[in-house]
Amino acid sequence: MTGSATRRVWGLMYRHLALYRRSWPRVLELMYWPVLQMVVWGFVTAYTIRLAADPAVFAAGVLIGGVLLWEITLRSQMGFAISFLEEVWSRNLGHLFVSPLRPRELVAGLAAMSLLRTAAGVGPALLLAWGLYGFGVWNLGPVLVLYLAALMAMGWAVALAVTALILRHGAGAEALAWGVMFGIAPFAAVFYPVSVLPAWLQPVSLAIPAAHVFEGMRAVLLEGRIAWDHLAWAFMLDGVWLAVAAWIFLAQFHAARVRGALLNIGE
Repeated sequence: MTGSATRRVWGLMYRHLALYRRSWPRVLELMYWPVLQMVVWGFVTAYTIRLAADPAVFAAGVLIGGVLLWEITLRSQMGFAISFLEEVWSRNLGHLFVSPLRPRELVAGLAAMSLLRTAAGVGPALLLAWGLYGFGVWNLGPVLVLYLAALMAMGWAVALAVTALILRHGAGAEALAWGVMFGIAPFAAVFYPVSVLPAWLQPVSLAIPAAHVFEGMRAVLLEGRIAWDHLAWAFMLDGVWLAVAAWIFLAQFHAARVRGALLNIGE
């Protein structure tokens, strides 16, 4: 390769390296998925080894139940964030805010769209789990409604925080909309109880609303009881998460409006 060709190749490389230099979310994404896969499947392996002598746990459907309920959290977060990103991609965000639309009304509309997207996305999966594996998430009983509400509230809190980061960092933070919930999953006790985690990680897990929901789900399926303490903690933590996320979102929204970023975000 000639010197001129080498310079041209380096010029193309430098253009992309400059993006990483100015955007920490892009740098984080490089190592995010390999580390995440190792952590999740490491804990799942530890849990399955523990349960090798107790096949009844698998028969109860705790793993399938974890998958289905986690999809509620994941789809509620992504439905909210993607609806916001569609406004960004279509360059419509500035148009929205020259109308009388207020930030809280934007949030309400995105949350409503998230609810519809979640129902459309997860509904077929629930029927498939029942048809193929004989597991109905409705086996959890009436408390299922409370579990779903707690998980969706957590998804909206995370989505609000992600939306705030997009307002702050622009296109460089869009990857967070797709991956942030997967990063929370290893610590949310989705596929295994909190006790599987190292002792120093357990307080982190118990600060996540979803961890209490999944501990409660296992209590219903394996012990036939409703863990009201976990449910109360889930809703209290949801309130804290939503309050903090709303504060961050409003602060970043105000900052974006002051510097005119609402008109050119994503460029």
